[in-house]
Amino acid sequence: MRAKVVVFPIRGRNWCFSRSIDPSIRGDQSPNSPSTFKELYYKLFSQHGKKSDGDSKIEVAVDFVSNKMNRAWSNLENAPQGTIKNKIHGLGLKLLSRVKPSEIFFKSIPKDINRVDIVYPSSLNPRLVRRRLRHIAFRGSVIHKKYLYGSAILLPLTSFFMVLPLPNIPFFWILFRTYSHWRATQGSEKLLQLVSEASSNPNESSVEKAESGVKGTDNSTSPLWVFEPSEELQKLLHNKEADDGLSESAISNICNKFYLNSGDVAKYRHSI
Repeated sequence: MRAKVVVFPIRGRNWCFSRSIDPSIRGDQSPNSPSTFKELYYKLFSQHGKKSDGDSKIEVAVDFVSNKMNRAWSNLENAPQGTIKNKIHGLGLKLLSRVKPSEIFFKSIPKDINRVDIVYPSSLNPRLVRRRLRHIAFRGSVIHKKYLYGSAILLPLTSFFMVLPLPNIPFFWILFRTYSHWRATQGSEKLLQLVSEASSNPNESSVEKAESGVKGTDNSTSPLWVFEPSEELQKLLHNKEADDGLSESAISNICNKFYLNSGDVAKYRHSI
């Protein structure tokens, strides 16, 4: 499986890292994910199904919880105006707006990818791009693992609010943050693994090909990282404001061209 990552400077020393996902191939749920507790029990404990290790069972359980949370969020989103569910949805949007864009990027990286296509402005050095990717991957693996442990510790404490006759918002928020940090940890560690293997591979020459303007081709020893300098992305970066980096119109044009989420990309302008 391959993933396409778009990289470009957005404001000063702030760079944007975002995965490009074609909406025509985007899926909401894996066909193998259980949708009911009965299916979940069968996948985890049935002796008739395929035997799986502990990590696979954890993946199935996490996917099940994730799908449940997504459906619950959809119900809140469709709630009538002025209701408690609608107010909870508004509070959730405010909390989600504080999630760092790098976390969203790491969550979009699946654990089964074996190749990353990196699209970047043609004026940038591909070695600099790879170095920045390695840096954020290492930093993300450390930070999100720490937050994962912290969220997991807080989860049992927030369960005591279940006795109140109100929705246990702290519990579900911490549950979501635990899941989110777990996914971000997986994505950042996968990126770090790929870039480390590519750096130690003596046959890896995609950086040299990018520097010389030669485009890599698929073969039996396909590289883990393929650098694709983009003249079109370079032209779109010209629309900059003096102090605030890329303008809103430039961000919108880049997102439309490379299938990025404009809201997530705009967050990078003010991220630290």
